[in-house]
Amino acid sequence: MKPVLRKGKLTTWKDDKGFGFIRSSDGTQDVFLHITALKETNYRPQVGDVICYQLTVGKDGRIHACNAFIEGVVSKPMLITSFSPIEKKTFKPKAKSSLIFEVLLLSLLPSLGGIHFALTTFNPIPLILYPVMSFLTFALYADDKYRAKQGRWRVPERTLHLCEFMGGWLGGFIAQRRLRHKSSKVSYQVVFWVIVAVHIIFWLDWLFFGKRLVGLFLGIVFRG
Repeated sequence: MKPVLRKGKLTTWKDDKGFGFIRSSDGTQDVFLHITALKETNYRPQVGDVICYQLTVGKDGRIHACNAFIEGVVSKPMLITSFSPIEKKTFKPKAKSSLIFEVLLLSLLPSLGGIHFALTTFNPIPLILYPVMSFLTFALYADDKYRAKQGRWRVPERTLHLCEFMGGWLGGFIAQRRLRHKSSKVSYQVVFWVIVAVHIIFWLDWLFFGKRLVGLFLGIVFRG
């Protein structure tokens, strides 16, 4: 007998643990949904999403959702097959060259500032810190995405943001573009770009405004 495709609304979702519950359309049943039951997609489930799913019985004897997808969200396999072979060949190099340009543009000011800082203070810490923390942050993004796919405990967002603030934001940006991770969550993106702005403003002040903002900040901190 062909499995029945059902529909319901996601009433609970624990993103850090990768599972939640769907309330069936008739309101009579709450069905367990694990992240691995969703067809691969860049979109993370949110409470209120309409989920289409089939039912299966797990090893624990409970009814689970399987072969699920979020209504209105196209899965990756469908998206990929919609391109012709020629489009694939032309799309990837463009995306790669665009990423390289964006990374060069974002890293230009911190690189110049780090070089100037090293020459004037004889302290190369920024030139070392940025690449090291970027590599670490990229690795944490990759690990967090792997954990999400496996339904395991996630890397806390505050840990990712701390690494970004400590100089790893460029690695975070590359990971968002290459791994398609944390790139669609608005609240995360707001904090991420505030961190980027703080770094850019710092180096602008250091190179072009005589360190006025730095001096003002240090004055406030020490007076406080």
